Amino acid sequence: MITDYQQKLRERYLAATVMPAPEPWQPVMDCRTPIGGLLGVGFAVHPDSGHDLIMVVSSDGHGLFDGVTGEKIDRDRDPDPETSTPDAHPDLTCPGLGPIAGVPVRVAGLFGGGLHSTTPDGWTLDVVSPEWPHDRVILSADGGSHKGPAGGTWWHVFHSEYSELRAAGFSPSGQTLAVATSSDLTLWTRPGLRFDD
Repeated sequence: MITDYQQKLRERYLAATVMPAPEPWQPVMDCRTPIGGLLGVGFAVHPDSGHDLIMVVSSDGHGLFDGVTGEKIDRDRDPDPETSTPDAHPDLTCPGLGPIAGVPVRVAGLFGGGLHSTTPDGWTLDVVSPEWPHDRVILSADGGSHKGPAGGTWWHVFHSEYSELRAAGFSPSGQTLAVATSSDLTLWTRPGLRFDD
């Protein structure tokens, strides 16, 4: 049994169609990047450019993508079986590759863990399931209250109706938003943030 409030909230989510993320968010690529057997994703920082990096762990190995350009930076099709999935470590990490070789990367996805659900300047990300098991990713600028119709202060930016959602969230910098399903990766980025100490 659900309350009237819960029913109205459910109806609000069901009525919201998938829409583009608002400014300043921009899609990194025009479409989802297919990655079969995706198990999880994690963030790191490129030591030279400072760009957010997204490490993808799948049944076909590990991949590393630039969070600003979407470029595939490195690929390891045959990682060490002892560290190929994050469940081998209590902190859910896998070793980095390419420019972050040797750096442990925390991975969120099938084995647990999570990505940041807020940014330093107040953006919020929620996963809702008014038609479980199909998840919807909601981006909001209102602290996650989702008041009013979609497109005002909250946006339904992703609907996982064809694959299982693995992880959704922001990079620690708040400049990249990632949504990973069992079959693909979708990224958004925005210009760099500056915070005074």
